[in-house]
Amino acid sequence: MKNLRTTINNWFDKLDGQWRAMPVKKQHRYTLLLFAGYALLSIIVLIKVCYDVAQPDNTLTIEHIENPINGQNKSLVSPKDSINTILKRKNNERE
Repeated sequence: MKNLRTTINNWFDKLDGQWRAMPVKKQHRYTLLLFAGYALLSIIVLIKVCYDVAQPDNTLTIEHIENPINGQNKSLVSPKDSINTILKRKNNERE
């Protein structure tokens, strides 16, 4: 675990050194480019949300959750492990 942490720290130190070696004007350009990408992505998401809210069939259906195990076909082979079988005695059952 320490080896992974050391490797990641060395990688970040290398990236930081490359960033600091870059001219300030280029750093500024990269920062603006990343911000513009983030702003564009945010605007697209907001437009999509507004579009979805404006739809006239804006209904929410509430249904019961179905157990996916019940829908599967049960195997015809009986389980060989006794942990998988539930063994009950007659005296433990309800009357």
